[in-house]
Amino acid sequence: MAAIFSRKPAYAASSPAPQAGGDLRARLLAAVSNPYIAASGAACLFLATLAGLVLVTGDPKAGAPVIRVELTKIGATRNAPDGWKEALADESEQEAAFKPDTFDLSAKPIVDNPVEASISFPGEDSPAPIQAAGGALPQAPIAGLSGPGPGGAQLPIIAANGRTAAEAYARPFTASGRPKVSVVIGGLGLNPQVTRAAIETLPPEITLSFAPYAEGLQGWIDLARANGHEVLLETPMEPADYPANDPGPYTLIAANRPEDTVRKLEWLMSRATGYFGLSNYLGARFVESDAAMNTFNAALKARGLAFVDDGLAARRGGSIPRASADRVIDDELSAAAIDAQLRALETGASARGQSMGSGFAYPVTINQVRVWANGLSARGLQLAPASALARR
Repeated sequence: MAAIFSRKPAYAASSPAPQAGGDLRARLLAAVSNPYIAASGAACLFLATLAGLVLVTGDPKAGAPVIRVELTKIGATRNAPDGWKEALADESEQEAAFKPDTFDLSAKPIVDNPVEASISFPGEDSPAPIQAAGGALPQAPIAGLSGPGPGGAQLPIIAANGRTAAEAYARPFTASGRPKVSVVIGGLGLNPQVTRAAIETLPPEITLSFAPYAEGLQGWIDLARANGHEVLLETPMEPADYPANDPGPYTLIAANRPEDTVRKLEWLMSRATGYFGLSNYLGARFVESDAAMNTFNAALKARGLAFVDDGLAARRGGSIPRASADRVIDDELSAAAIDAQLRALETGASARGQSMGSGFAYPVTINQVRVWANGLSARGLQLAPASALARR
């Protein structure tokens, strides 16, 4: 029995011992021929290659197609003063929101913190929100002032009794006999914190103008009217240096056919409701065109809307309620320069009976206007909404 358990295969006794190199090659060939080992090796090689690419490129999605719309391509940023980016949302947030071909009527503002927002000077206590004198303005839409347009979108219409949005959505105003001063703050809706601060800390007589591309546009307009502010909707218009300076995909182009201009206007007007008129965003080239402005004015007249501009269209008339700013108050972005422009508005109002300024939603602009407006009555002037200065 012992001999049986100790016996070895016959070839082991008669064959010479294999060489070390041959044994290694034999093992490798056996491993490669094993399908499970071969598959595992291929997977490891793929993962190692992918890891190497990530290390080299720094972005696992570097090979994927990406469409990026820079904030510097939306709006007037050439020769812009320092600090203009403060009034815009973070680029990553804006990139996610900017989908110009898929906008719906947005009903809720996007605000990170729902508590009251404010902006204050360094070393100054935060101002309390200003409540609208006489309460909030009626919530939009007001019955009879909107109807379906192309594609079913709601657009402003003139009511059966002849009442217009320019009348119904304007802030009520009673003149005191003092010189009237008005200020319009534009570019709102792009930065939630700055927008909320403008709505809640500026006097309700300050007119607010909202960017049509703003996320949650209807909610912002509702909040502004709840705080007593009348509202304008900004219309991007072709600037002198277009397309190097591009205000966005629905910019009104001077050379466009009238039907194209109306189509873009209808899209812009369908973004929200509750505004008494449109304002311009840029537009030096557009307002110079008689044909383009005739189409624009006719479209607004048919919709019962006013037009308030930042001074570019001051020499343009029309059969719609119109007002033009006498000066842009924050061309130079500093507190001292803005204060000087506001004092110039007072001087102009005292000389001519009324004056209007236009500003952008910079934090410093909102702060300076807030402080200036609080002392205006004591200086013998009346703060008025822009609609009070608009006339045919």
